[in-house]
Amino acid sequence: MPIVRVQGQSRQITSILFDKDGTLLEMLMLWGRWAEAVNRLMADKIAQLGGTIPGGVARMLGTIQDEQGRVTGYDKTGPLAMASEEETIGLLAWQLYSAGTPWNEAIQQVNEICSSAMHQVRTSGEVQPMEGLRALLDKCKAFGVRLAVVTTDNTENARQHLQAMSIEHYFDSIVGRDRVSNGKPAPDMVKLACEELGTLPEEAAVIGDSNADMQMGKAAGAAITIGYGGEEEARGYLLEADVLISSYLELILEP
Repeated sequence: MPIVRVQGQSRQITSILFDKDGTLLEMLMLWGRWAEAVNRLMADKIAQLGGTIPGGVARMLGTIQDEQGRVTGYDKTGPLAMASEEETIGLLAWQLYSAGTPWNEAIQQVNEICSSAMHQVRTSGEVQPMEGLRALLDKCKAFGVRLAVVTTDNTENARQHLQAMSIEHYFDSIVGRDRVSNGKPAPDMVKLACEELGTLPEEAAVIGDSNADMQMGKAAGAAITIGYGGEEEARGYLLEADVLISSYLELILEP
């Protein structure tokens, strides 16, 4: 059975389950640019209605912005980092409803805004995999380690993002929030992914950039939970990670 070594720890594994945003791809390159477009479109729409945004534009999705409205960071415990697509639509629709738009129209308009924003991002060519990821994926394939994506995003979106980075072919299972009854931190995604991979949760490494990922892995009985993030900052929110990494170059995989 292959062995993963990281930060002085080693585990025998048969699979690695990756979160997507902030783990396989740079969060800000995808969702930061998307949030910029959504913030702008929502602010314009609410201004036209004569409404205001409680707490300001940045509070809608939990973003950190510069004076030009460019998203430079995000709250690791906020909606942009952790909310499902369904939760995000409801959150934004509430803003339009509060400004006077009937709920059914608010849902429709938010769906249009979100789709328009994502189209802008997908055609920009900016989405790229994390440093060292492709080399790790190649090793996993060479050593027979099965791979899956477990994400709060919906499955089709996840598939399209993997395709945009030309890495979809590495993954034998893609489990989005739409495929399970309970999202993170429940163990459902891990269990379904392992079932589709033909492996066991206790032989899986779970890698993610939120504590919900770590809680999900532990709830499923994963062999190891690996938190991905800047080491000092990550210690403050990846509380239940077995180990922390800031690059895939820190992971050593042996047959």
